[in-house]
Amino acid sequence: MKASIIVFPASNCDRDAQVALRDVSGHEPQMVWHAEDKLPASDLILLPGGFSYGDYLRSGAMASRSPIMQAVIEQAEAGVPTLGICNGFQVLTESGLLPGALLRNAGLDFVCGTKTLRVESTDSPFTKGYETGTYVRFPVAHHDGNYTADEETLNRLEGEGRVAFRYLETVNGSARNIAGVLNDKGNVLGMMPHPERVISPLLGGEDGVTFFKGLLESL
Repeated sequence: MKASIIVFPASNCDRDAQVALRDVSGHEPQMVWHAEDKLPASDLILLPGGFSYGDYLRSGAMASRSPIMQAVIEQAEAGVPTLGICNGFQVLTESGLLPGALLRNAGLDFVCGTKTLRVESTDSPFTKGYETGTYVRFPVAHHDGNYTADEETLNRLEGEGRVAFRYLETVNGSARNIAGVLNDKGNVLGMMPHPERVISPLLGGEDGVTFFKGLLESL
């Protein structure tokens, strides 16, 4: 399994993702600098969390124009599974691979802590390892995680089973407590919580192991 992790200036979860994928899969991921314009052969593309370009303009806006993103978009549109976590989710919306946008959190607070999520859809390689309604606990750490979209888009996401994860409590003001959404093909997932941060009891939990094992088995 060949995974590529995109590294932007001020990414801060790229190494967490690297360790998670290496430990779960037994294979070393490829770290791809944002200034590259080509991707190596990849079975999975991962856009990590962080504060790419210092979150100037809008979170993820400048990263979405990085040279590597054209290759990411082409591969994602060709069907390569693509996962964006936290800032990676913001980059996916800014690049047009996912609908909606991530706004400042309600109350303008930075939220940080472990939150309970419910798996809403299992019709994707990212969630096939779960049963619908399964509860997982993943950490969150963001200031701009308030997912928003117009009512028509939200209804379409719900009706097409493209809401992958939902918060059980109001965390950041996200519409309908949405924590993660899929594209129409189901091969692109953006999520604000961090499964890569809970891959060991020493890190506070192992729910991330189940997430990545299910993803790797589906690939």
